[in-house]
Amino acid sequence: MSQTPKNRGQFTSSLGFILASAGSAIGLGNLWKFPYIAANSGGGIFLVFYILFVLLLGVPIMMAEMSIGRRTQLNAIGAYRKLNKKWTFVGVLGVLCAFVILSYYSVVGGWVTKYIVAFASGGNFGSDPAAYFNNFVASPVEPVVWHLVFMAFCAIVVVMGVVKGIEKMSKILLPALFVIVVVVAVRSVTLPGAGEGLKFLFVPDFSAVSSIGDLGNAMVQAMGQVFFSLSLGMGITITYGSYLKKESNIVKDTGIVVGLDSLAAILSGCAILPAVFALGFEPTAGPGLIFSILPAVFADMPFGAFFGFLFFILVFIAAATSAISLLEVVAAYFIDNFHWSRKKATIIMASLMALLGVFASLSMGPLSNVLIGGMNIFDALSFFTDKLLMPISAMLMCVFVGHVWGTDALMQELVIGSPSAIKLKKVLSVILKYIAPILILVILITGLLPA
Repeated sequence: MSQTPKNRGQFTSSLGFILASAGSAIGLGNLWKFPYIAANSGGGIFLVFYILFVLLLGVPIMMAEMSIGRRTQLNAIGAYRKLNKKWTFVGVLGVLCAFVILSYYSVVGGWVTKYIVAFASGGNFGSDPAAYFNNFVASPVEPVVWHLVFMAFCAIVVVMGVVKGIEKMSKILLPALFVIVVVVAVRSVTLPGAGEGLKFLFVPDFSAVSSIGDLGNAMVQAMGQVFFSLSLGMGITITYGSYLKKESNIVKDTGIVVGLDSLAAILSGCAILPAVFALGFEPTAGPGLIFSILPAVFADMPFGAFFGFLFFILVFIAAATSAISLLEVVAAYFIDNFHWSRKKATIIMASLMALLGVFASLSMGPLSNVLIGGMNIFDALSFFTDKLLMPISAMLMCVFVGHVWGTDALMQELVIGSPSAIKLKKVLSVILKYIAPILILVILITGLLPA
């Protein structure tokens, strides 16, 4: 069972891997969460901390996960089992995390799909776009249908395989994503009064953090956003790394993937915040920003329906590439360990996730009275993954690489494609053994504290 199965797939080129990995990282975390978290966490100050933690945590952890995947050529569970059976449970946490995330992530993907159709039909959301959104998500039927449509799209891509499905689709979708986000950002920053939004995002304003608590919150939010945005602790990078050719340069590939992900987040901030400021809306609107506020923003903008349509196509691409990678993580386990066909593994797992997602969707309406720890099903699933599974999985991965598998073994993998990577040994050792686990523990504890 621990041996690498034959014909499990392999990326045909470094470009294919980079685009697929960047696509998995660039998701709703960039286009949905980044703008409103930046707005709620001090704008420019948050951005400074975000870039710092991308370099301090994101790059080392992604390199480590990628190395585990390429060394073992197995899914997340199989990879840990092959390196040290006692640590198999860490891989289980990653696969479980991917399963649960996609169940509710697909619900949001369904909302995005609905809004594409709405903007294509003229973008008429009535006098109160927030009420339109609230009524839509509370419906017992329509959001469930769009959720199933989104999940079906992802399943079709994964059934097609690593090369013909994931790699091919990534080569089409990711360049399209960057073209669209640049077009929308250019439109946004050229609106009269958009300069205030750019200033808010790029110029640190220390008056926005009036206390040590505010500063600490900005730091913790930035750390958490790095993990969510780069898809760390979900088994994705291990799984995609297992499809890498042995001679690939992990150090370079990691740098490009992280760079593209950060660029996408910053560009999405440029696409959203300047327009929100220019047209007099509240940037700290929270998770409902793109569904409740942006339709009103586009309604006040020349050619707003067109740019709204483009924007939600952009969000769909980001959501789909990440969702595809989450489904691949789960399917790969059953392909590798139980020798299921790709079609069987994908359809069964996608169906189970879709079923859980139905309950998450209904918790906004007919099942809103069903509470878990005071939260509806959707929020409870999100809390379980974002606040518990992801940080615990990532923290244990760092402990595993730093103290069990060892940084010597990590460096053996990194120098294969990049001999100069040996210079990073001391830095990576300190980060993975001590700094990263402590910082992730801070994220974990802070996330569990009452708001």
